Amino acid sequence: MSELHRYIDEAMIPAFEEMGFETRVYPNPVEGCGPFLLASRHESDDAPTVLGYGHGDVIQGLDDQWTKGKGPWVTCRDGDKIYGRGTADNKGQHTVNMAAMRAVLQERGRLGFNAKVLIEMGEENGSKGLREVVSENREDFAADVFIGSDGPRVRADRPTITLGNRGSEPFDLLVEFREGGHHSGNWGGLLRSPGAILCNALASIVDANGAIQVKDWLPPPVSNSVREALKDIEIDGGPDAPEIDPEWGQPGLTPAEKVYAWNSFEVLAMKIGDPDRPVNAIPGKAWAHCQLRYVVGTDPKRIIPALKEHLEERGFKDVQVLPPHPANTGGFVASQTSMDHPWTKWVRSSFERTTGEQPAIIPSMGGSIGNDIFTDILGLPAIWVPHSYAACSQHAPDEHILFSGFRSAMEIMTGLYWDLGEGGTPRSA
Repeated sequence: MSELHRYIDEAMIPAFEEMGFETRVYPNPVEGCGPFLLASRHESDDAPTVLGYGHGDVIQGLDDQWTKGKGPWVTCRDGDKIYGRGTADNKGQHTVNMAAMRAVLQERGRLGFNAKVLIEMGEENGSKGLREVVSENREDFAADVFIGSDGPRVRADRPTITLGNRGSEPFDLLVEFREGGHHSGNWGGLLRSPGAILCNALASIVDANGAIQVKDWLPPPVSNSVREALKDIEIDGGPDAPEIDPEWGQPGLTPAEKVYAWNSFEVLAMKIGDPDRPVNAIPGKAWAHCQLRYVVGTDPKRIIPALKEHLEERGFKDVQVLPPHPANTGGFVASQTSMDHPWTKWVRSSFERTTGEQPAIIPSMGGSIGNDIFTDILGLPAIWVPHSYAACSQHAPDEHILFSGFRSAMEIMTGLYWDLGEGGTPRSA
């Protein structure tokens, strides 16, 4: 906890105050979770107000698994890559946005719009407490539009506009029959196998090619407008990214549609017996930590009930559906801003003026974040401008960001903030 407060107190507050922002720290109502910072700069009642975002928390370092750079806690550049935990997710991204604001202030002497920036310290564990803080302080966070940065571009060298996020529903599956193990020769064929039953249950949730089999987990068909927006989107994580398995997932969809417009189920961890020291014994229990990533149009209240019904109907009465492992309890709700929203069109025009190229526009990032806090609680159009790329290893050893990507991001965000101060935004048009 002390490191979370130190980042706010020693890094963020001085940097914002140097740019003429007022700052306020909100304690987290959830015990043991990090604080929230709101930095505000008000220039005119007639100017639009833009709410920005960043999160300063990171996942565990995995220190002994790093093979490049100087480990997770020392920023190190090697060619076009800048290594370090948080470079991509998310300290590097909100640092670029702050630098872009500073550049506009230095050149123009003012932003030309009102700016608010939220920095949270608990996104990696589900943004606990953020909904409560925003709900109880709506006026403090009120704005005309939300523009933040997190997640990857569709391709490292293609500027991207993201209009929402997939939701995330983590849960555990447990089959538990007895304490300890029993000799697989003396008892094999007589005792129910937790591992075999759990594996069969998992095989009923998705087929051999990863297509979801739980009926109520399927979203509405991909709309024509989304298909049109995604038709030229190629997912390319760069030379270090894994090769896409074209036959995996929902049949009939392009890779972009599978990630940005459909749902996916994953088994993130699994334990049966002792994987490091297997013995000839039938384990007493089997456990799996699972997750559904889902798009807007999926009923989040039906995810767990639908799974229980699915398992019961197929005879898996011994498979328990439980709350997720404490290490990964964070869940998110899917939310999305329309591709036809005036702010979507305005941000796209700013990109085109700065880069001379058309950006990729996707309805939803493949990952999850608290986007619904901005769209549903504050009622804002929410637009994300990601600066990372898919092969950045953000939740793994060797996390990094591309220096070339940062240069591009700096140009785009400086142009965006400059244009915001020029007038002609949807609010003032």
